[in-house]
Amino acid sequence: MKIAIGSDHAGYELKAHLAAWLEKNGYEVHDLGTGDAEARAGSPECGEAVGGEVAEGKADKGIVVCGSGIGISIAANKVNGIRAALVHDPESAIMSRRHNDANVLALSGRPFSREKAENAEKTAKAWLETAFDGGRHAVRVQMLSDIEKRQ
Repeated sequence: MKIAIGSDHAGYELKAHLAAWLEKNGYEVHDLGTGDAEARAGSPECGEAVGGEVAEGKADKGIVVCGSGIGISIAANKVNGIRAALVHDPESAIMSRRHNDANVLALSGRPFSREKAENAEKTAKAWLETAFDGGRHAVRVQMLSDIEKRQ
């Protein structure tokens, strides 16, 4: 599975940690930046880049990280076909996949700590391994797509 990943400077440490963790666990990773914690890439361009890769089918799923996770999730959600979910734990990650078919995972990168990194690994693992339930939830996802078409 190919994962597009990106962050602004505030999310760089967690993004770099997750990219290495993903590769170690057999995922193909396309890192769309930023290249270091000093680079002042903004969350809008990184969120759009990851969203674009997923929407165009160049990546199966995406992961975005900024300081709070909020700005970059908003940016990713501006891309047609993207359902980015800001989650904080494995349980919300699972629900974002099961009920909303989220195709981009958004995480908060600040403050970076070993505990935050371990939680992010568990959250990403749960998110990547959870399938969309479909059924009655497919109606909701279709409604979201219909909103995009009307805009």
